[in-house]
Amino acid sequence: MKKQYAVFGLGSFGESVAITLQSLGCEVVAVDNHTERIEEIASKVSYAIKADVGDPEVIRSLGTRNLDGVVVAVADDMEASVMATLVSKDLGVPYVLAKAKTELHAKVLQKIGADAVIFPEMEMGARVAKNLMSANFADWITLSDDYSIMETMIPKHWVGQSLQKLDVRKHYGVNVVGTKLGDEVEVNPDPAKALEAGTVLILVGHNEDLERIK
Repeated sequence: MKKQYAVFGLGSFGESVAITLQSLGCEVVAVDNHTERIEEIASKVSYAIKADVGDPEVIRSLGTRNLDGVVVAVADDMEASVMATLVSKDLGVPYVLAKAKTELHAKVLQKIGADAVIFPEMEMGARVAKNLMSANFADWITLSDDYSIMETMIPKHWVGQSLQKLDVRKHYGVNVVGTKLGDEVEVNPDPAKALEAGTVLILVGHNEDLERIK
């Protein structure tokens, strides 16, 4: 059975989430009070409904209690954001992810039961800044305040050596969980295999340790 989600608010973030969930095989109900946004997304999701997500009766009428999750992406309207989150949790939605605009907004959402609160613009800004910090960073995904996953081009002096010989965990404090070479991705790479030039390493570790690998 397909998982079912509702996305409340179709700004750039909400629209992206809705279309991506649909492309992953989920049934998606997209809700927004702007006609043009509904018309634009109508052919890309299961259902597109023009309605005020700040109205509790609208949320109840959508059969929200039967959904696997709700994404509340109306951060610009704090009242609507809070109401949509509160009603969704009261109806028994197992997972509600809400977008926040300020720290105060985030605290309110957490207090009323949001399972996850995100700041998409802030998180993307931090990610871009980290990528710009070093030319060899291919990507950086934050796991917590202290730990991240990083993709980085193999350091030149590692080429031709094996992970076993390098003993990355001991000498650098990070774990190599995968490698990419062209279109080929290898999870849990062979520690005895010599690393080739052009290999991208997928590393997990403390942010300070990751930053030292350049």
